[in-house]
Amino acid sequence: MSDTANDLRVERKPKLSETVVVAIRRQLQAGEIMPGHKLPTEGQLTETFGVSRTVIREALAKLAADGLVEPRQGAGVFVTEHISTSFGVLAADMGSKDSIALNVLEVRLAIEIESAGLAAIRRNAAQEAAIQEAFFEFERLLLASQPTGPADLAFHRAIASATNNPFYVEMLDVLGRRAIPCDVTSPWSTEIAQSDEYQRGLQREHLVILNAISAGDAEAAREAMRAHLTHSQQRYRERLQARQAYYANSLKAASTD
Repeated sequence: MSDTANDLRVERKPKLSETVVVAIRRQLQAGEIMPGHKLPTEGQLTETFGVSRTVIREALAKLAADGLVEPRQGAGVFVTEHISTSFGVLAADMGSKDSIALNVLEVRLAIEIESAGLAAIRRNAAQEAAIQEAFFEFERLLLASQPTGPADLAFHRAIASATNNPFYVEMLDVLGRRAIPCDVTSPWSTEIAQSDEYQRGLQREHLVILNAISAGDAEAAREAMRAHLTHSQQRYRERLQARQAYYANSLKAASTD
């Protein structure tokens, strides 16, 4: 690449609000602000970081959406009681649970599209039965209003196993419970992915994947898996934006100065 091209390449600078989010995360991780304690006021944070109130509110909305702080009307913004040290370390290194969920979905797109196609071609009767069993277990749990995360992971893992290539299973095992953001039993769970509406959308897409694999249609299985994971990303982003807007409005009401 020419020197001119290198000169023209510009790296994206982090938004001011992102810088504030990272700084406050590190304070929480270090225990400088303890769970249950109140954060400095908007005015104090504005002076500390040298930014506008709008930037501070955007940063606090992000932290609230990630479950690290909570606005209390007329009282201010407080650190939530359930922050753990282990999550603090991971959050600092990898981002929020929401960003982790989106990143994991992106990785799964690279792995599971081909996995579904190979499963349609290579599956044996026992492997197909395992995929069906996981599908119906998800349905049973959904109708019973019980956590579906383990069955969701079992469905995708059964498809990976049906490729008869152990590395597909190993890749999902590396992601582990992070692969399923709707698993309420997992520390990686997020409230965005726990609604019935979100999970019913997943199950409808699971059925399309299952039918394509059962029909031995590799291309249809790939497209069904692509649509499933892409739609999951889209649904997640939409709910995340709505939740951040809600917290931004709550923070305005909670401001005391």
